[in-house]
Amino acid sequence: MKHCLAVLLFALGALLPVAGGGLPLFAQSADAPAAEASVAADRALLDALQRDAFSYMWDHAYPSGLAFENNRYADGPATTGGTGFGAAAVVVATERGWIAREAAVDRLLTLTAFLRDKTERSRLHGAFPHWLNGVTGATMPFGPQDVGADIVETAFLMQGLIIARNYFDGDGPEAELRARINELWHDVDWAWFTRGPSGSENDGLYWHWSPEYGFAMNMKVTGFNEGMVAYVLALASPTHPIPSEAYAAWSSTDEYRPTGGNGYTLEAGIPYGGPLFITHYSYIGLDPRRLADDKVPHGYWVRNVTQTLMNRAYCLETAPRENRYAADCWGLTSCDAKDCYRYSAPGNDSGTVAPTAALSAMPYTPHYSMQVLEALNGRFRQAMWGPCGPYDAFSLRDDWYARTYQAIDQLPIVCMVENYRSGLLWRLFMNDPDVKRGLDRAGLRPPRPADGFPEMVVALKPDGRGGHVPDACDLRRHPDTGLYAVPYQANKGGAVVLTLTDPAGATRRTFHVRAAPGRNELTFAFRPESPDAVHTLTLDTGDARHSLPLRLH
Repeated sequence: MKHCLAVLLFALGALLPVAGGGLPLFAQSADAPAAEASVAADRALLDALQRDAFSYMWDHAYPSGLAFENNRYADGPATTGGTGFGAAAVVVATERGWIAREAAVDRLLTLTAFLRDKTERSRLHGAFPHWLNGVTGATMPFGPQDVGADIVETAFLMQGLIIARNYFDGDGPEAELRARINELWHDVDWAWFTRGPSGSENDGLYWHWSPEYGFAMNMKVTGFNEGMVAYVLALASPTHPIPSEAYAAWSSTDEYRPTGGNGYTLEAGIPYGGPLFITHYSYIGLDPRRLADDKVPHGYWVRNVTQTLMNRAYCLETAPRENRYAADCWGLTSCDAKDCYRYSAPGNDSGTVAPTAALSAMPYTPHYSMQVLEALNGRFRQAMWGPCGPYDAFSLRDDWYARTYQAIDQLPIVCMVENYRSGLLWRLFMNDPDVKRGLDRAGLRPPRPADGFPEMVVALKPDGRGGHVPDACDLRRHPDTGLYAVPYQANKGGAVVLTLTDPAGATRRTFHVRAAPGRNELTFAFRPESPDAVHTLTLDTGDARHSLPLRLH
């Protein structure tokens, strides 16, 4: 049925030459068969990836509903943050029809009852530890003094539960689920976690606290790292919010300064940005397209896309050749490695590729991420694809392939791929009234870009002289619409013209659009002669012209 509908839409394209404000634009029906086959293959592969990865939460979790930290041991620790990612993944699975809505609610009722009644949250000021026993709920140590609450892991759990609270909006059991989530959410005493060694509530969040050691670990949550959602939720709490002044600690260090790598400039971060998980975990719910501030005025979307492109560029251009990275074999983040679990990133490179790095980056670099997915399903499938999708990591240099899964690697794949495909989790989280209050108190706002293509970060290429020059944006058809999508900014709105020209400068498409003031999206079908050809999309607002180089795949 879906195949027939897609072919019909492509066929209707001959009758619909122009549109605007995010409405689809279609090409001639002669393009449809080949384009539809390519799109259908992408869609089927993403369906398989998400569904297999979701099985880690659905088929391999504790009976309590908690996610195993990893699958090495039958009685290993459960993970608080991974369980939060899993709760969001349950929403995805329900929406996609992999599980019945009633079964999803029943599982989450079991989980929230366990979190409420069996864990040690009452002695941890409503927060949860990094690891806990999946049967008894007892806290399990994560380190010598890390034997109590972890406020960032707690934030990941609350992020997933808030997403579920907004999705399951019915009566009866769904109302009971929302009530349980509210109880857990309201009981987290975020303000307690600002009372670190200084004793000042304005000092920022502290990562760890335990009855045994207090704040002895003295680890403040400062960026840029995975902890942004902890501050948003701490500011959003209707019962125990932190002072607005405490948020300043998040961006107070040298790790929140402009940096870069391989020609790219990053508005906030360490060189190369660090492991890619920091662009995933907080953005299960936070929509980076809608977030900017004074430190990151171009927005967290541009920041996260840039870090992903830098990570890939390091793998392809800078990393030791013996690591054997390639266009379909890249992506560094924390993961299992041959000898131990490693914090992998440019600058701390163990020669290990983690599939979650590129796959959870699907919203940021869909074509480059799909290249990795195609290789995992192709030349690496026998070694790297198991019952829950791609295994955690592999090293071509060391001829080593993991047979393990990590909840914090596998479950973000489900969520971030869904945000690429539909934006579902972003909508559910960003539209929550509590979250809106937290964003407002943090001073996080939508970017205010100039006209043009501000969300499209042009990839760079070596110039042969030790520097880099702009190359193009590699654009891929969306797997569910079959269309290319290019966001653009037209601040005045009104009549604009977008023109697609080929490498020879010949006009191939012209779109006359009545744009809304602000952000718009051009969607269109097109069959390029070659995926290597660089086309140019030009936006003419009447006041100025803006050009974007594109390779259309």
